[in-house]
Amino acid sequence: MIRYVVIFSLLFATEIAIAVVHFHDFVRGFIGDVLVIPLMYCFFRIITNATAKTVLLSVLGLAVGIEFLQLFSIAEVLKIENTIIRTVLGNTFDLMDLVAYLFGVLPVLCIEKCNKDEEN
Repeated sequence: MIRYVVIFSLLFATEIAIAVVHFHDFVRGFIGDVLVIPLMYCFFRIITNATAKTVLLSVLGLAVGIEFLQLFSIAEVLKIENTIIRTVLGNTFDLMDLVAYLFGVLPVLCIEKCNKDEEN
């Protein structure tokens, strides 16, 4: 579990840096979305005993679900004013975000490959 805590912490710091520092649009708009999948994956691996496959599919489903809610301007429909919640929900549907989420699966597969290699 300590591996997931360390990776989560590094990814969280990276995501904050991406949000705060004015990086190139590609970094903020695409790489940030790629990294959100392993970030959430590690978080859920810390707090649950579910299998890697279950957590990965759940995280991917959650990210895709939130992205599709943006099609319906869910934050406006629900009249959400909290800045953090609005940031998490986002406000613009983008197919490239879905592509980024799929790319985000790759680091998760690498994390689990490293775990299996160390167990053997």
